[in-house]
Amino acid sequence: MASTKNNHNEQGSEQTQNTKLPFKDADESMCDADVADDTTSADYYFDSYSHFGKSPRKFHLLSPPLAEMLKDVVRTKSYRDVIYKNKFLIKDKVVLDVGAGTGILSLFCAKAGAAHVYAVECSQMADTAKEIVKSNGFSDVITVLKGKIEEIELPVPKVDVIVSEWMGYFLVYENMLDTVLYARNKWLVDGGVVLPDKASLYLTAIEDAHYKEDKVEFWNDVYGFDMSCIKRRAITEPLVDTVDGNQIVTDSKLLKTMDISKMLPLQLHLSLWLNGMIISMPL
Repeated sequence: MASTKNNHNEQGSEQTQNTKLPFKDADESMCDADVADDTTSADYYFDSYSHFGKSPRKFHLLSPPLAEMLKDVVRTKSYRDVIYKNKFLIKDKVVLDVGAGTGILSLFCAKAGAAHVYAVECSQMADTAKEIVKSNGFSDVITVLKGKIEEIELPVPKVDVIVSEWMGYFLVYENMLDTVLYARNKWLVDGGVVLPDKASLYLTAIEDAHYKEDKVEFWNDVYGFDMSCIKRRAITEPLVDTVDGNQIVTDSKLLKTMDISKMLPLQLHLSLWLNGMIISMPL
C-alpha cells in the first residue's frame, strides 16, 4: 500500500513538473492580477482584520487575525465581564463600537440592554459582521456601518458610550487609539463613558536561553562562516510571544498610564529609554 501511494505521488509530481510554466514565459501581469494599483498601506492594515486564521501579510506583527484575537480569552472575557457586570452603564444607552471587527463587543452591549449600537468597521469584515448580527437576532439593535471613523457620519448626533478593542501589541503598537479619541471628541456626550477608560503599560524582564541560542547565537557559525555581525540586528528585533511565568526574572515597572476619557491627542506619544537609546513611539 505504501509503495503504491509513493509511486502515485511520484507520478503526480512528474505531471506537476511537466505542466509548470517556464519562468521565461510568465506574463508580468500574473504577479499582481488581484492587487489594485491604488492599494495603500492603510488598506493592507484594515484588510488584514478581515481574515479569520493566520494573517496573509508578511508581517504578522502588524495585526493579529480575528480568530487569534477572539481566542485571547483574557482580553475578550475582560471586555465581556466589564460590560455584563456594569449593565447600568449600557442599558438604554446609545453605544458606538469603534473598529468593531466581528461585532463581538457590539453583541455584548446589545445583550446588556443597549438602546442601540453603531458598529463601525472599515474592513471587509463589516459585511460579515452584519450577517453575524442578523444570525444572533440583534439586527434591530445593532447597525453596522462600513467605513473609517474619520469619514463616516452617524445617524445620531451623539452617543452615550464608546467601546473599542483598540489595544495592540505593546499596548499601543497598532495606532488605533487616536481614532478612538477622534470619535470621543466628535460624538461622545458630556459625561459619557469610554470603555476602557484607562490603560497602563508595564515592562518586565524574562530569561529565554533557548531563543537566544536559536535566533542570536546561530549567527556565530553559519555553515562554517562567521556572520556574527547580524547578531546586533537579530537581538533588537521585536518578538510577540507568550512565556511561562517562571521565565520572568524581575518585578514589573509601570511605564505609562493613559486616561482615555480625558487625554488629548497631542499626548499620544511614548518615549522609552532602552539599551542606551531613546525610543519614541507615536501612538
